[in-house]
Amino acid sequence: MKQFQFVRPATQQSVLEVINKPGTKIIAGGTNLVDLMKRGVTAPDKLVDINHLPLKGIAATKTGLHIGALALNSTVSEDKTVIAKQPLLSMALKAGASPQLRNMATVGGNMMQRTRCTYFYDTTMPCNKREPGSGCGAMEGYNRMHAIFGASDKCIAVHPSDMCVALAALDAIVIVAGKKGERRIPFTEFHRLPGDHPESDNHLATDELIIGVEIPDNNFAKNSYYLKVRDRQSYAFALVSVAAALEIENGTIKNARLAMGGVAHKPWRLNDAEKALIGKPANEESFKQAAAIAMQGAKAYEYNSFKLKLAPATITEALKHASGLV
Repeated sequence: MKQFQFVRPATQQSVLEVINKPGTKIIAGGTNLVDLMKRGVTAPDKLVDINHLPLKGIAATKTGLHIGALALNSTVSEDKTVIAKQPLLSMALKAGASPQLRNMATVGGNMMQRTRCTYFYDTTMPCNKREPGSGCGAMEGYNRMHAIFGASDKCIAVHPSDMCVALAALDAIVIVAGKKGERRIPFTEFHRLPGDHPESDNHLATDELIIGVEIPDNNFAKNSYYLKVRDRQSYAFALVSVAAALEIENGTIKNARLAMGGVAHKPWRLNDAEKALIGKPANEESFKQAAAIAMQGAKAYEYNSFKLKLAPATITEALKHASGLV
């Protein structure tokens, strides 16, 4: 790890003054960034500590729930208001990482974490995300953990977050601050697909800071479930995960939200499957039909073809749990 400068600007405005300079990275919990620095994947000249900023609050608003960017994953997952109003988020957070990491990781940092693709982490291997133009080692390599949706010929890595899958399903809004003021980004538009520039993970400008997330009120609290399929029960990334939320009235689905993790470069929202569920009975047949629709356009690689069966089965099972069938 190379030497770097460590600074702690006093205010949010002073943070915004320094973060746009080349070689500068923001650090909060550091649960991903420090790993990347240790492995030589990234080597910033300056780290800007933002832990002292007043961005840790969790509060109900007139229209939903506001969560500050520096709220810890562990705090959010156990917050009574979150559990009551948005239990899907709590479930997703508890499925992620380990208790020790959740005690350090922040909401904003979780959103900004980078892929866990082994070719990205191995600096001896080609990776367009780490070094644009060098190639994608995973394309012809061991790609068991990799994408089946939204990939390009430049990158087939997947986004590692569980929290972000739930926030995508819940129509969350990302609030960011810059020198020109604040702007609001729909969560489903915050992260990017790889396209020709997989080195860019999201649409946050270099002179902007995530200050919070807002989740609009909904009627999904009673029928929500997060299902994560992984190689081991603790501290493992998803092979496939599903955030499912339903609004059910007299056995009929009035509204639905679905998103997947472990299958794309960003949390993968299943809009067509959601539409297919509305007006249908909340039963296994409806869920299997929606799961089949969700898989349209999926493409597997040599070692991850099992996801083509695992993904729809996981969608169906998550919907069964959300609806109370199991």
